[in-house]
Amino acid sequence: MEKSLKSAEYARFIALLVATRHKAGIRQQALAKKLRKPQSFVAKYEGGERRLDLIEFIVIAEALGADPIKLLRRLLRTRTS
Repeated sequence: MEKSLKSAEYARFIALLVATRHKAGIRQQALAKKLRKPQSFVAKYEGGERRLDLIEFIVIAEALGADPIKLLRRLLRTRTS
């Protein structure tokens, strides 16, 4: 099994979060402020330098005004076996 940070599936996960942020019209800096994190936190996970854990994903999704369960369902629909 490939390390998740470099896997195609993880890349789709991050692409989904980036697309959700863009759709919400939120810049990295504004999201970071909502998360009470530096802008580099957002840049690093979006750029594939940092891996997110489940709790971080939920907090990010909610900060974007998205339902984390719906995002996970979208991700699973695009999953390849």
